[in-house]
Amino acid sequence: MVEKVIRVSSKDQNEGRQLEAMKEKGIDERDIFMDKQSGKNFNREQYQLLKRIIRKGDVLYIHSLDRFGRNKEEILQEWNDIAKNILADIVVLDMPLLDTTQFKDSLGTFIADLVLQILSWMAEEEERERIRKRQREGIDLALKNGVAFGRPKAQVTEEFKEVYNRWKAGEMPTVKAMDELGVKKTTFYKLVNEFEKVVKGS
Repeated sequence: MVEKVIRVSSKDQNEGRQLEAMKEKGIDERDIFMDKQSGKNFNREQYQLLKRIIRKGDVLYIHSLDRFGRNKEEILQEWNDIAKNILADIVVLDMPLLDTTQFKDSLGTFIADLVLQILSWMAEEEERERIRKRQREGIDLALKNGVAFGRPKAQVTEEFKEVYNRWKAGEMPTVKAMDELGVKKTTFYKLVNEFEKVVKGS
């Protein structure tokens, strides 16, 4: 018995290329398990169905490693569960070195495991980069719409004026004044300079 799997993420609806690659291997459509949801974890309906029915001696075909999952540790865990616990074979179509049907000796297994770890790490890094890109795009859009980020700029307020007058009169030390205003030394003296310029100019 041979089982096959193809996964399509909700972000990438173009499964035609993957289906074609499966058919070229002589895989019947009824043997294809397809999920159209995020691959960030393995809690996917069709994948879980596959895991329940796959048996020793079956062959699991995957179009590419990033279709299998995103998280490095989870990819390695699932790979080992299928290949070493269930004793089914795994074939990654776009990566010939990741084909357990070809590597049955210890050296071949070591090479496949090494390649898998490298590619798993790369898949995880690519996912992080995608997240960073989406975050950057979100920030750029927010800035374009006038959303301010970071700490609000310290300003001369009525509270500052009150603390300043007491500090200037020698009624409290600088540390106490800074503490009451919740500012650091550089900000405090910057506000002092701004306020004194206004006073002198008035």
